[in-house]
Amino acid sequence: MKKNLLILSLICVFSLALFAQEEQAAAPEKDRPVRAPFESGLLIDNQTTFISGAKTLEFDIQHKFGTMDNGFSDLFGLYAPGANIRMALNYVPMKNLQVGYGISKTNMYSDLSVKYTIFEQTRKNTIPVAVAVFANMAIDGRSEDAFGDNYQFSNRMSYFSQLIIGRKFSEAISLQANVSFTHYNKVQPEYDHDKISAGLNGRVKISPQSSILIQYDIPMKIKSISEHTHFDNAAEHNLGFGWEIRTRTHFFQIYMGSADGLIPQHNAMYNTNDWTDGDLMFGFTIARLWSF
Repeated sequence: MKKNLLILSLICVFSLALFAQEEQAAAPEKDRPVRAPFESGLLIDNQTTFISGAKTLEFDIQHKFGTMDNGFSDLFGLYAPGANIRMALNYVPMKNLQVGYGISKTNMYSDLSVKYTIFEQTRKNTIPVAVAVFANMAIDGRSEDAFGDNYQFSNRMSYFSQLIIGRKFSEAISLQANVSFTHYNKVQPEYDHDKISAGLNGRVKISPQSSILIQYDIPMKIKSISEHTHFDNAAEHNLGFGWEIRTRTHFFQIYMGSADGLIPQHNAMYNTNDWTDGDLMFGFTIARLWSF
C-alpha cells in the first residue's frame, strides 16, 4: 500500500511540474521598450522623446555662431558678433522624468524645464509610438528698460509647452512630430502674445555611434488666436540638419540651422532668419553625462 501511495505521489508531483512548465511556456513574453529611438534628449533645437536613465545628470553647452551672409569676411559667421550660448543642467530623478535649468546669452534667458515620457514604443508594437510632453518657463534677464513703461516682474516671463510623438521605424530611422504652444507675457505691439507651432524631426543612424539629424519647425499663422489682421512679423520657419556622435558618457552635435535662439519659445516667436535666403548658421552642442 505504501509503495502504491509513493508511486501515486511521484506521478502527481511530476504532473504538476509538467503543468507548471506548460503554463510558464504559455505565458506571453513581456513587451519591452525599443532600444534608443534617439541617442539624446536634444535634436538640434528640439526635444526628443528620449530621457536618460534614472539618477543621470547631464551638462549641456549649446553654441550658435552668426549667419553665413558675410562669407569669408567673418569666416562664414564663425567670427561674427551675433553668437549665442546656452549652458544647462538636466537631471533625471526617476524613470522617464527629467528636470532642468539653463541660461542663455540672448536676452539672458533663465529657463526651468520638465520633460516626461508618457509612453515608450515597444518592440512588439503593443505601444506603437513614444509619447512625451515638455514644458519650460523662461525669465528674461535684461534690464527693466527693455520692457518699456509700467514695468512688472511678470513682464519677463514666457512659457512653452509641447507634445511629442515619435516612432523608431528601423534600427537606422526614427521620426517624430510635435505641436507646441508659446506664450509671452510682454511683447512689442506688433507681435502676438501666443503662438502655435508644429515640427518634424528625424534621425538616420549611419554607424554604431553616428547619426544624421534633421529638423523643421513651422510657427503657424492662425488668425483665431492672433491679435493682428496681418502677419507682418510672423517668425520664419526653422530648418536644421547636422551630425551627432554618441558615446556612453557624451554626445556631440554639429549642425547648420536657421534660428538663432536656444530656447524654443524664442525661435517660435522671434526667428527672423529665412533659410530660403541663405540665412543659415553653424552651431554645436556638447553634453556630458554622469550616472549616480
